[in-house]
Amino acid sequence: MKKILFTDLDGTLLDLADYSYDAALPALEALKKENIPIIFCTAKTFVENEYYRKKFGIEDPFIVDNGGAIFIPRNYFSFRFECKGRGDYCVIELGASYGELRAALKAIREETGFEITGFGDMTAEEVAKDANLSVEEAERAKNKDYNESFIFDEPEEKEALLFDKIRAKGFEVTHGGRYYNIHGKGADKGKAVRILTALFEQEYGEGEGEGEVKTIGVGDSRNDISMLNAVEQPALVKNKKGTWLDLSLPNLYKAKGEGPEGWVEVVEKFIINQSINKY
Repeated sequence: MKKILFTDLDGTLLDLADYSYDAALPALEALKKENIPIIFCTAKTFVENEYYRKKFGIEDPFIVDNGGAIFIPRNYFSFRFECKGRGDYCVIELGASYGELRAALKAIREETGFEITGFGDMTAEEVAKDANLSVEEAERAKNKDYNESFIFDEPEEKEALLFDKIRAKGFEVTHGGRYYNIHGKGADKGKAVRILTALFEQEYGEGEGEGEVKTIGVGDSRNDISMLNAVEQPALVKNKKGTWLDLSLPNLYKAKGEGPEGWVEVVEKFIINQSINKY
């Protein structure tokens, strides 16, 4: 059986407050030693994903901008499939363009008078201050292709109208651990996970027996729900309030730890310890 790990970053593998990850490093090394694919599935941009992949020494595919696109290293799979070439990657695009998303937010702001501030409205310095990032990190966060993160500075009861307006314009909206995100209807973490899972199944012999691929997904917030619905073993880590996302799924595991500590708990329970026990 080939196990595949799909993981959110902010609030899951990375601490939501300061983006630390030291607690997760030994487990990451163990996963790499076991040759377990580690698939980032996050609202983060292409350049942010690249940054953390290089930092952790991960060379597996990744999903950007809340499912806006799947980036697969060239020749990662042994067979051909439909995609668009971009540098060292084969890209499967699912989402709308950044320009379309920015235009939709602007129109909604004009129609409603809502206080909506997107990353495109902010300088790198402003994003850095608001998100507790360095200016360099903020520049990476602003470099979006298929998603726009924004602040919705209105009472919670107006959220439903915001969502209706976004959907009426042909787009979707999610709320992660820190920001709202507008993206194309085709951009969906769950859809991206299913596409990648099918590719892994083709690589590892779908149809030659049962259970060749097993998918594990770890998240913490609402924008992870579609990802968790798309894996065999969904898992939640606690948020900064010390609680779990209100979610009911068959087989859902709720880690006792927050952020990276909870992430390690999930990885050890469903991958590392099981790999050790099989020997």
